[in-house]
Amino acid sequence: MNEALYEGKAKKVYATSNPDEYLVYYKDDATAFNGIKKGTIDSKGVLNNKISTFFFELLTQNGVPNHFVRMVSDREMLVKKLTIVQIEVVVRNIAAGSLAKRIGWEEGRKLPSPVVEFYYKDDDLGDPLINEDHARALNLATDEQMKALKQWGLKINQILSTFLKEKKVELIDFKLEFGLHNGQLLLGDEISPDTCRFWDSETGQKLDKDRFRRDLGDVEAAYKEILKRLTGETC
Repeated sequence: MNEALYEGKAKKVYATSNPDEYLVYYKDDATAFNGIKKGTIDSKGVLNNKISTFFFELLTQNGVPNHFVRMVSDREMLVKKLTIVQIEVVVRNIAAGSLAKRIGWEEGRKLPSPVVEFYYKDDDLGDPLINEDHARALNLATDEQMKALKQWGLKINQILSTFLKEKKVELIDFKLEFGLHNGQLLLGDEISPDTCRFWDSETGQKLDKDRFRRDLGDVEAAYKEILKRLTGETC
């Protein structure tokens, strides 16, 4: 049995025989509003593992360095060990969620150009919005790393948005996490309906965790629809 190293809101992380690699197990647990709302989404772990695998492979093909090694089982993937940068990178294409409230725009209004935001990863503080000066003051990342985080965020946005349009999915916004592996900055965590807002480009139907956040129902069906559009697989 692999040693359990960490359990988060959506995943468990285990040591492996290779000190440079971890095993990530995707759970069915669901949380929202910094853990205030909790629940379970049937098969979420399986769906997010498969969806994240697909996106990591797509990004690898397009030159984005990331922690993904391979999918081990329906719920598990092997990843490179990362020292996590305590900054969440959020890229927004259309006003929704907290941004719509913060700037007073109606949800669904397209931004003139993508907006990149940084958030300090600290549950006790509620993951507050920060800028490059805060990151420097808190010693979270170097100026060079902050520049790279923004550049990679925009590149990933371009790759994913272009691909998803072909699947009739609008990429509204998404969250990224990065870490260092042998000194190299790599994309980590997951890319799934937990961390992205996906809307059907024709109907506007939400196909992501907002269905759980807002009690819209059919949460599992939305996750399954994303997997089906990406891979053709029905789960």
